This record gives sequence, structure tokens and C-alpha cells, in this order.
Amino acid sequence: MKDKIFGVLQRVGRSFMLPIAILPVAGLFLGIGGSFTNETMLNTYGLMGVMGPGTFIYSILTVLNAAGNVVFTNLPIIFAMGVAIGMAKQEKEVAALSGALAFFIMHAAVSAMIAVHGGAESMLNGSTTDVLGMTSLQMGVFGGIIVGLGVSALHNRFYKIELPQVLSFFGGTRFVPIISALVYLVVGIAMFYAWPPIQNVIYSVGDVVRGSGYAGTWLYGVMERALIPFGLHHVFYLPFWQTGVGGSMEVAGKVIEGAQNIFFAQLSDPSVTHFNVEATRFMSGKFPLMIFGLPGAALAMYKCAKPEKRKAVGGLLLSAALTSMLTGITEPLEFTFLFVAPVLYVIHCVFAGAAYMLMHMLNVGVGMTFSGGLIDLFLFGILQGNAKTSWINIVFVGIAYFAVYYFLFSFLIKKFDFKTPGREDNDDAEVKLYTRADVNAKKDGQGAASDTNADDELSALILQGLGGSENLTDLDCCITRLRLTVKDPSKVNEGMLKASGAAGVIKKGNGVQVVYGPKVTVIKSNLENFIASGKAATVKVNETPQAEVKKEEAKSEVKRDVKVENDVLYAPIKGRAIELSEVNDGVFSEGMLGKGIGIEPEEGRAVSPVNGTVSVVFDTKHAIGITSDDGVEVLIHVGLDTVQLNGQYYTTHVKVGDRVKVGDLLVEFDKDKIQEAGYRTVTPIIISNTDEFKNVKVLAKGEINEKAEMISVER
Repeated sequence: MKDKIFGVLQRVGRSFMLPIAILPVAGLFLGIGGSFTNETMLNTYGLMGVMGPGTFIYSILTVLNAAGNVVFTNLPIIFAMGVAIGMAKQEKEVAALSGALAFFIMHAAVSAMIAVHGGAESMLNGSTTDVLGMTSLQMGVFGGIIVGLGVSALHNRFYKIELPQVLSFFGGTRFVPIISALVYLVVGIAMFYAWPPIQNVIYSVGDVVRGSGYAGTWLYGVMERALIPFGLHHVFYLPFWQTGVGGSMEVAGKVIEGAQNIFFAQLSDPSVTHFNVEATRFMSGKFPLMIFGLPGAALAMYKCAKPEKRKAVGGLLLSAALTSMLTGITEPLEFTFLFVAPVLYVIHCVFAGAAYMLMHMLNVGVGMTFSGGLIDLFLFGILQGNAKTSWINIVFVGIAYFAVYYFLFSFLIKKFDFKTPGREDNDDAEVKLYTRADVNAKKDGQGAASDTNADDELSALILQGLGGSENLTDLDCCITRLRLTVKDPSKVNEGMLKASGAAGVIKKGNGVQVVYGPKVTVIKSNLENFIASGKAATVKVNETPQAEVKKEEAKSEVKRDVKVENDVLYAPIKGRAIELSEVNDGVFSEGMLGKGIGIEPEEGRAVSPVNGTVSVVFDTKHAIGITSDDGVEVLIHVGLDTVQLNGQYYTTHVKVGDRVKVGDLLVEFDKDKIQEAGYRTVTPIIISNTDEFKNVKVLAKGEINEKAEMISVER
């Protein structure tokens, strides 16, 4: 039951990301427009003559202010459509239209019920508001979320419905807006009676947190960070930001509900002398944490890395630290120590709560769109002036946070020997953060076609790690992670997903989250395109993806012509062995798909390097995957970017599921014609589940014969 609830909640949290993603640009418009049309600010900085009323710049800024304000004013319908899109499995555009229609009808019904029962004057003070020109109940984004969730459920159930012949025109997707309209007419009537008691409960929950003073603020901050690994933090903080849970306040003669709504309403009100801290207490705690604290942790991990690995570690941690500081996206750094040292994350959560509490105590009134980075601090803190925001206290607390995070993390990492990046026991172990997922950033001078090939190969690897396209029932992403629902969780291969560049894999029931960092949206789009193109059909997955393919049975059936020592791989090609770093390809050279070796072939044939089972044969014939009897997953990739040849000059001699032994012919290729076509024939041989082994050691160097010892794998 808990797993099912987790699966539902992670889908709900994921669906919030589309409307939330709109907030930064809307906040940017409102922040710039509202700030520079505020006459008090213009007078303070002597800009009235240049940017004051009547000037061209003032007109442009007024438009910006209006453009940002309209988004925050209409967030409920944006959430209704966004959540419907996010939760719909297919035909998402129909879900969006149905969500908008249901939203109109629900509020029209509520408005009519209010009119029938004496109008807004007969309702509790502050319980009504204007929604798209209709007098309706003050439901905030909860109203939109209720519509989005309900419409998506109706959509997923009925978008393929078949009606009797006489009504067949109204079947399928056309039925969804019809049933949504009917259902939400009833829901609107019901909400007139049900929502006022719910409002009272909502206000009571907010009163508990707000009434607990600084302790309540600390608890809010702890919970918000603690839910990050489960992807449920959006579900937690959104009610505080957008509904009466976060409080209500009269601004410019209008009652506003929700902490973020209160802040942005005050941002447009020139009479405000200091932003309401009771609202910003649910936002401002992020700034010292993200701009100062986590970069301090990054510096500690860099200093604690082995000297010979600091160069590689430094690049990874610097990128993640800058992402945290500028944009407020912290997961790349947080997941770096969450999986190797959970106690550090517990401490991090405690300090997160303390950051919120300190900002509350120091009267900091800085709001935000969705992040706590430098961009939001500048727009909504520095630009507004210290008198209105007390933003300078963020800097004072932030400096202390940087020092505490640096010294505390350094001490704990060394004392307990936490295996943060660059401290791995195996000196040959790859330094990992999230950037192995940045395959799409590969630039080797071969143009867009080369990037597309890398995209397809990475998508194929991810899909195989997820158990194949037939194992997926839902695919989406948030800011940093793929969020999926699978039919059979046992088919998910965590080692293969980590080999694809994932910083972490979270499984809970049928819900799976794969953390890739900020480029996850590109990875998700590439994966969807790969599936839609039909190429996913070439990705075959063993019934037991963890490579336990009836080992003992299979071993007894194979007559070995070559003596195979345990966990030794033999050269599939005669030629010259080179290190992967010499392959000169961003995907293979940097170990993004795993450790291994490259071979410059002398002959146009490749044989099996292990006794095992063929797990993947690409339809372009240029790459073959084999799972050995001992669980080693081997990828043989003949040539670089040769996927573009579409199988030309290749002849495969095996298919998925075939049993092979060392020396069995896998593929023949015309080396000369491939080179004449402009492609290199260097062949990377990769251990795609590298992370499952203690060490992968290359044995071969220079000239090597077919079936000579090439790689040893230590468990």
C-alpha cells in the first residue's frame, strides 16, 4: 500500500513541474517590471527622469510587470492544465483542453451557487475571490490541482472508449472533455458546500506551523529538504506557497492567500516598506543554503579527495556548485553525498531547517520564484533594497554556513572515511558525479549527426536498464531526474542505469526515479524520440536483467574450446590495443558507458570475448552486447559513429538469445570500405556494468591476437 501511495505521489509531484517551470520567467518579468516602476525606488536611486512615468522605458517596464502579474494571478488554471498534462499517459493535448474546460465549468457552477445563496456578502470574509471574471471560492491552486488530477483520471480511463455506432463520433478522445464537463459541473456544486470546511482545516494546518514560531519554521525547512530524495518536496511546499496554508494578508485592498502570492502582490505595491516576513519565512531560508552552504560542502569534498584525483573531482564539483549558487538546483551536489554518506544528508537537513529559522529570526523578507540562487536573490532582495528585505543578513549567515559546511564535512569525511568523489578505495575507479549523463554535450567536430548517434546509444542503454520499452507504463521528468512507472521493478538494472550516467537510482514499488542532473529534460526527450522511432524494438532485455541467466545450466551446456579463467575477457579482434582515452570519442574516452579497452582492428571480424548469451544486437549491426556466464555485461562497438552506415558493410552471425563461447564469430565487417566512407574502425570493448565490480584491469597493450587475454574483472 505504501509503495502505491509513493507511486501516486511521485507522479503528482512530477506533474507540478510544468506549471512551476513557468514561474521563473514570470517572476523575472514581475521582479524587473515591479521594481523599476516603483516610484519610491526610482526616487531613491535618482532614476525618475530617465525611467519615470511618461518615459518609453517606463512603458516597457509596465508591460513586463503586467505580463508577470497575469501569470501569478491565473496560476490555478495553469495548474489545472499543467497537472492534467503531467498525469495524462497519452493524448496530453486533449487532457489540457479538458482541464481548462473543467476549470471554467467548476468555477461557473460555484459562482452560480454563491449568487443563488445571497452573493459574496453572505459568505465568510475572505472566502471568495475573482476567478477569470467570476465570483468564486478562494481555492488557490488547490482548485487547479483538483481539476488537473480529476481530469487526468477521467482522461486515462476514457480516451480510448468505444461508444455504440450511433454515438461513435463522440467516442475516444472527444469523450474526455464531455465527461469532464459533466463531472465538474457536479464537482462545482459540491465544492460550494465542501470547500468552506476544508478552508478551515487548511487554515488550521497553517496556523500550527505559523503559530509554532521559529520552531515551526525550522520544522518546515527540515521537512522540505528531507523529501528531496523521494521527489515529494514539491507536494510539501506548494500549499504553503500558493494556498491559505501559508497564510493570508490584505494587500492593496485585496485578500491574498499563499506565501509566494503575498510576496509578489507586495512586490507590485509601492506602499510596502518591508516585505511580510511571515510569508517569506517559507522561502528565504534557501538562499544561505544554496549560495553558501552547499558550495562549502563541495569545497570540503574537493579538499578531501586524493591529490591525484582532485583535477577530475574539481571540475565536477565546481560545475555542481555553480549550478547550486546561480540557479538553486542542488540535487547534483546533494545526491553526491546522499548515497555514499547518508549521515551527511541528515546533518544537511538539520542545517536547512536552521537556515529557514535564522532568516525568520533576522527578519529577512526575500521571496523567490522556485529557486534560492543568486538570480532570485538579486531580483527580489538586492534590487528591492535592504530596507525592504534585510537581504544583507543572508550574506552574514551565508558566510558562517560556508565555513560550517566546509569544516564539518571535511572532519566527518576524513573521520569516517566516507567515499565521496575522489576517495574511492580503487585507484582506478572512475570519479563520478552526474556529468556522465552529459553525453549530449559531446562535441568532437563531427556535427549534429554525431550527437544524434550518441543520443540513440545512450537511450538504448537507459532503456535496457529499465527493462525495455514494454516494461514502461509512464515516463516523465522533473528538474533533475527521470520519473518512471514500470510494470516489473525486478527488471530494472541499477548498474546499467548508473553506467548511463545516473548519479542515483531510487526504487519504491513500481515507481522509479533516475537522477541525471539538469540535462535530464534532454535525456527524456531523446528517450521518448528513440521509443517513438521504433528503434526501441532492437533493444532486447534478458528475462533476468541482472545477468543471472541460469549460470550453472548454461555453463554445463557449453563445450569450451578455449580454457576460460573466471572473470577474464579475451580479445574479440586482432589488432592494436589502446586505452579508452586514446579512442578520441567523448562517450567512450571519458568512460561514460563504463571501463574497457579500444582495439584498432587488423582484420574485419569480431568474435566473442566470453562464454555467455547475446543480449543486444543493434539493427545497424555495428554493436553487440553479451552477458557472460559470470555476470559481466560486455558491449562491442565496431567503429565510431558507424551507426550512420545503417548496417552497410556489416554481416552479423548471431541474434539475441544465442549462446556463444569464446572465439565464436559475432560479426564480419569490411574494414576498408568503412574507412573509405569516412569512419574510423577503432572498436571500443566496454564493461557496461563496471560499477558492480571492485576493479576492471586492462591486461593487453600494443599488438594483440584474437582470443588473447584482454581484461580481468575483480569482484
